Amino acid sequence: MDFTLSEEAEAIFDMARAFGAEHIAPNARKWEADGTIPKDLWSRFAELGFGGLYVRERSGGAGLSRLEATLIFEALSMACPSVAAFLSIHNMCAAMIDKFGSEQMRAELLPKIVGLECFMSYCLTEPGSGSDAAALKTRAARDNAGYVLNGTKAFISGGGYSDGYIVMARTGEDGPRGISALVVMDGVPGLSFGGLEDKMGWRSQPTRQVQFDDCRVGADALLGEEGAGFRYAMAGLDGGRLNIAACSLGGAQAALDATLAYMGERRAFGQTIDQFQALQFRLADMEIELQAARVFLRQAAWKLDQGAPDATKFCAMAKKFVTEAGSRIADQCLQLHGGYGYLADYGVEKLVRDLRVHQILEGTNEIMRLIVARQMLVAR
Repeated sequence: MDFTLSEEAEAIFDMARAFGAEHIAPNARKWEADGTIPKDLWSRFAELGFGGLYVRERSGGAGLSRLEATLIFEALSMACPSVAAFLSIHNMCAAMIDKFGSEQMRAELLPKIVGLECFMSYCLTEPGSGSDAAALKTRAARDNAGYVLNGTKAFISGGGYSDGYIVMARTGEDGPRGISALVVMDGVPGLSFGGLEDKMGWRSQPTRQVQFDDCRVGADALLGEEGAGFRYAMAGLDGGRLNIAACSLGGAQAALDATLAYMGERRAFGQTIDQFQALQFRLADMEIELQAARVFLRQAAWKLDQGAPDATKFCAMAKKFVTEAGSRIADQCLQLHGGYGYLADYGVEKLVRDLRVHQILEGTNEIMRLIVARQMLVAR
């Protein structure tokens, strides 16, 4: 068993980390204060091929594996988890259109999406349906001209900012089989947005409700088959869970790196605090947990790439384990900074805030436990 990354994978990680250090990290606090990310950043990402990471090469994408993609999100999150996670959402949408879209849809949309001229958001969650996603109420009524959407989506990253939205809406019966996916472009009559949400973390991502009031789209807006939307959504979430775990991993690594540097400079009782054995034990515990999380995440990504029958279970387990480990490590790093950790200047408190939501989105960690337990019971 070889745990060594290929030279190409190492180069991908190094490229993403260098980009983040140069273009993201110096601006992360300002973007957080502004509550938005300048759109000219995306054109720089596009130059690296980051607008269609796992879109097939024949569709104009980079054609990377899920493992390689996790390396990119880990590296970018060392600069800012909020920016990295936002890019992850766009890439999930791009992959769904590449995999399930019609030839016409792919031809019309993918060049702009991959080139990040068209930034995409994902609309599944509603005010009354979070973990119970199949209970969504947004409806897309079919008529001779296409579909008419009515309903509200909640907690949408990029709401009012993005150029297009993949919307899960009910076209048929109650339950998962009545849900379809539609692509709704910005500017369509009947599409509007709520106020900017005031969040704990991910503050550089503009988050709003997305509202549909007799919002009409053509029949060609249907993504894939009618009634298959929920299946598409769940398939996309396996990769999304890996990406959000990678964002936790990168954020925790950044916190630990900053803490090691700080402890080598901070003096107390006549010596730098990294010389106290009790604090060395805490450093060791964080390093052990971080390395365990990294191996677990990469195993899950490998299983998804290989199409292993237990890939969904491993993606759920990795998401739960890595996101919780990331938050614990960041919190401990803040503690080891003492009062300075509570100040924005040191960057650790932002990481604590940004990483906390990773235990909630892409399926809560409680739902991850349910997925694991149910597969265990089926297999016994």
